[in-house]
Amino acid sequence: MIVPKKAFFTKGVGFHKNELQSYELALRDAGIEKQNLVSVSSILPPNCEIIDLEEGLKLLKPGQITYCVMARLCANEFGRMIGASVGIAFPTDRNQYGYISEFHTFGQEEIEVGDFAEDLASTMLATTLGIEFDPDKDYDERREIYLMSGKVVEALSFPCVACGMKGGYVTVISCVVFIE
Repeated sequence: MIVPKKAFFTKGVGFHKNELQSYELALRDAGIEKQNLVSVSSILPPNCEIIDLEEGLKLLKPGQITYCVMARLCANEFGRMIGASVGIAFPTDRNQYGYISEFHTFGQEEIEVGDFAEDLASTMLATTLGIEFDPDKDYDERREIYLMSGKVVEALSFPCVACGMKGGYVTVISCVVFIE
């Protein structure tokens, strides 16, 4: 059984005339191009420690099978704004699991992309923990309810936004990378 003990955030942008190479360059920008990445769904394991990027990258070996939650988007339209973000919602009790969301979109600023990813993760965690809230309220109002419940302690995001280049592709990625 594989249950990660640590995780870190990373993000990257890649520009190239070929789509696949723009993705490779985004992975390089994020520092994870040497990994064999396996995308997993959205659970932050209990007691999983969030470490900084530099520490996380030191723990990886080239060619290693590396699990991650990745938000990714690519475009080949000049000036087209694209964004991707992962978000994490942490339960107050770290012996419980948290949630990670992936979000990607066109035409939104970095703050909007990050806030939406946090909102997704927080809402998934809140529903799991039985917190009652009005889903039609805006995120700031719901966040207060989540925090006041004493069950959700915080949420984080790691947005990445870029604009399309002339004659090529842009790829944005945002990841939570797991370490065993």
